[in-house]
Amino acid sequence: MFELAWPASILLLPLPWLLRWLLPPAKRPEAALQISFMARLQRLEAAQPSAPHPIRQAAPLILIWLLLVFAAARPQLLGAPLPPPSSGRDMMLAVDLSASMDTRDLTLADKQTDRLSVVKHWLDELIEQRSGDRIGLILFGTRAYVQSPLTYDLDSVRQWLDEAFIGLAGRDTAIGDAIGLAIKRLMAQPANSRVLLLVTDGANTAGGISPIQAARLAADEHIRIFTIGVGAESKGNTDLMSMLEGNADPASDLDEATLQEIANVTDGAYFRVRDSESLAAAVNRIEQLEPSLRSGPASRKAQPLYHWPLAAALLISLLWSSPVLRRRLHVG
Repeated sequence: MFELAWPASILLLPLPWLLRWLLPPAKRPEAALQISFMARLQRLEAAQPSAPHPIRQAAPLILIWLLLVFAAARPQLLGAPLPPPSSGRDMMLAVDLSASMDTRDLTLADKQTDRLSVVKHWLDELIEQRSGDRIGLILFGTRAYVQSPLTYDLDSVRQWLDEAFIGLAGRDTAIGDAIGLAIKRLMAQPANSRVLLLVTDGANTAGGISPIQAARLAADEHIRIFTIGVGAESKGNTDLMSMLEGNADPASDLDEATLQEIANVTDGAYFRVRDSESLAAAVNRIEQLEPSLRSGPASRKAQPLYHWPLAAALLISLLWSSPVLRRRLHVG
């Protein structure tokens, strides 16, 4: 199927003639040289072949202008209709980048790995599975900021998540600010498709709003929050000697009660992740809880054709500038 992407460009066609009509004609300088054999020159000029018709002489320029306007209208071929994406969710991912996410108490591919690397691995799979949905990315530590707005470009979101590192947003944990920022990004979207997936391994230690207060605001905006608490099983090493020796329980800072309350207030769910297998199970369960509900508009793959009229206009202009062609047009 052929169409013009910008058909309004056709309105430019009469522009050269309109300018010629509106602008005053160029003034020709008066003759300043008097010669005695003017009559003879006039007889010689009369004996020369007549000049070509003005329209014929200007035909290449008219054709070049028509081709340029046609190219500006962006002709294109449309392919067969593509099936609409099964879209329905606008999901923001909020990922904790505080210092504790560097703790190496999880395993990935049978190797001891830090928490952030495991989270990146499984969130990457989640994003890949959300084909047709819009995903946004919030990174938070002492501060929270939007790394990616809601977008269908999931490959870019995956890349930005992969490039995140510990301490990028500070070394504390501002859970409430991350939720508040997600509310600002989601509140303009349809009420039945607002989802926030919050991943953290600690408790709220920074920010200007408490997590529970932010969760209540999210509930008012019909935003469902799924919280994931990351960290190995508690070992009970909370005594002072263990802390001084650097053997403090890595899971002791996780505020599960607050994360559960956030999920309950917003009609979401809380998942406790103690290893890479449980994180994978949580991601799979979220995928089941959040099916795609809406269908997007049908689309077609467009093949642009504007370069063909542009190439033709360039070729004609090169030929028109040739002295041989101009001489032939003048003689004819």
